[in-house]
Amino acid sequence: MKKLIWNTLKHSPSVLSVALLMAGSAIAAETPLQNLGSDEGSLNQNLAQDPIEIAQAFDSRPMPMDDPSLAPVGVSDLDNGEYMDQVTSVTQLSDVQPTDWAFQALQSLVERYGCIAGYPDGTYKGNRAMTRFEFAAGLNACLDRITELIAAATSNLVTREDLAVLQRLQEEFAAELAALRGRVDSLEARTSELEANQFSTTTKLNGEVLFWLSDTWGERAAGRGVAKSDEDKTETSFAYRVRLNFDTSFTGKDRLRTRLQARNVPNFSGRDLTNTLMTRLATDDDLDDDFELHKLAYRFPLLNGRGQIELAANAYGLDDFMAPITPLQSSGAGSISRFGRFNPTFYRAPSDAGVKFAYTFNDAIKMTVGYAAPDTEDPREGRGAFNGAFSAFGQFTIEPSDRLAFNLGYVRSFHPKNDVNLTGSTGSFKARDPFDGIRTSADNINFEAQWLITDGVQLGGWFGSSFARPEDDTDTDDITIVNGALTLAFPDLLKEGSLGGIIVGVPPIITDGGDDDDLKDDDTSIHIEVIYRFQMNDNIAITPGLFVITNPNHIEDNDTLWVGTLRTQFRF
Repeated sequence: MKKLIWNTLKHSPSVLSVALLMAGSAIAAETPLQNLGSDEGSLNQNLAQDPIEIAQAFDSRPMPMDDPSLAPVGVSDLDNGEYMDQVTSVTQLSDVQPTDWAFQALQSLVERYGCIAGYPDGTYKGNRAMTRFEFAAGLNACLDRITELIAAATSNLVTREDLAVLQRLQEEFAAELAALRGRVDSLEARTSELEANQFSTTTKLNGEVLFWLSDTWGERAAGRGVAKSDEDKTETSFAYRVRLNFDTSFTGKDRLRTRLQARNVPNFSGRDLTNTLMTRLATDDDLDDDFELHKLAYRFPLLNGRGQIELAANAYGLDDFMAPITPLQSSGAGSISRFGRFNPTFYRAPSDAGVKFAYTFNDAIKMTVGYAAPDTEDPREGRGAFNGAFSAFGQFTIEPSDRLAFNLGYVRSFHPKNDVNLTGSTGSFKARDPFDGIRTSADNINFEAQWLITDGVQLGGWFGSSFARPEDDTDTDDITIVNGALTLAFPDLLKEGSLGGIIVGVPPIITDGGDDDDLKDDDTSIHIEVIYRFQMNDNIAITPGLFVITNPNHIEDNDTLWVGTLRTQFRF
């Protein structure tokens, strides 16, 4: 049968054209279904949030771990599920030349049957190998087209010899054609079921659930008027955090995010526990089981996709407006400590609601500027959008190559009376509120770098410096608060999607007290953290982690504290 088909094709240019059509049509027919679980995807094609494509941090969304090397050749050209419309001339296919051996056959196919399609980039890819299923798909497309021609009384375009060969091909590939029709029927049924049961045509739901098992070891630290203890004051705790994200797109390029959250993760820094901010976990907060509106923000592109505006009404930190580049920044899949995620004096400056404008100059440089305030809804004096605490921020992200990235940023912040927190509740108590509740302003600088040394080793870190002063009409010299860390990440360690990490740093510390040397922290604490996120599958990850604090509260007399956790993450 195969020999008969080949001999027939060889002596009939029109039938050979039909066979060639099968290759092009079949490739388009094999376009894979796209994963609908991602919350970024098409909603953020215009302005990538992650400036470096290495060891990216997890967000609370499904992240498929399919190996791209397993995809059929050429599928990447059809990522959008589209293919080129019917061509009217073979010259529309950029990779088909008059000198090609199949040029006449393709030309005849276009003129005689008018049923040929190419790829979105205007190519035909005639050298690509195809499977029997692809051949069957192309044959099916030809049969449909010939049926149309016969019904339209254009029998002069279809010869008896062509029909005979097509009949033999149909018989040869009967099983494949039947399977193809079955797959189409199945997909139509599944599509109808999804359309009938979806809760919205514009909104996608994704979520995350964290289970935390944690404890600390070591004597309670001295600080803020509390004496050192000679015993461990904490017990093992089991906690959780739940997030539900409703991501709505009205144009396919914008995103309205509504997040609901409930959490009950202990804060180990209490006076009756460790008495130091340095033991705080990445997701801790006041113990509260209630669901709350945790995020509400809308972003949309402009300037031909190079720019982006984002408006946030609730619970947006500066790390939401300006993306850190460390792969350990995720609260659910990165560092287990509050300090280890990113520079706290920069990304934890006052913020809740605000606006940002981001602009991508080219593939290597992106700029973000904006304004945020924590009490925009409060009309009382000293509050509101412009008369209370605020942060005016700007950041440049520079990515000279796929393996190297930098962030350089500045934040001007203001903290009202009795609500001063210069360090995002990390570091020493002195650094958090050095002037005992007096209104304080600060200039905060951030520098970050990440270098992918090899595919499995990524070196990075940050340095932050804050220059703060009391706003009490006195001519007081600025005090200086610094913090920094070196990070070492191991993407895909032992298993694809997994991540190992080491963080060594100094939490926020006052190095210069300005006019008052007593404001300086006496000693230096060192933060050492080790984590390993084991990605069991696309939806479940387990992260054991441990971090150690020497000289807690930057006081040498305090004994070393240890914090251990076992975090389980479920994403859907």
